Amino acid sequence: MPQHKSAMKRVRQYARREVRNKANISRMKTLIKKVRAAKAKDQASVALKNVVKFLDQLAAKGVIHFNKASNQKSKLTKFVNAMK
Repeated sequence: MPQHKSAMKRVRQYARREVRNKANISRMKTLIKKVRAAKAKDQASVALKNVVKFLDQLAAKGVIHFNKASNQKSKLTKFVNAMK
């Protein structure tokens, strides 16, 4: 356990951030699965729009890296465009 007051505060802050980040990453994975599970192209494109927005938000907050967000958006866009 930390001995200094500031170190104790850091532990508390990290615990709160960890919970928030895990929830956001879990939501990101769920949204990606919805795009991949879509049967029709119009459903997939609507789901893709939601995922792209959420990925951009996570990257802006620093939860995920900008390049990871970009790679995910690219892969999912290719997937949706290949649908018939």
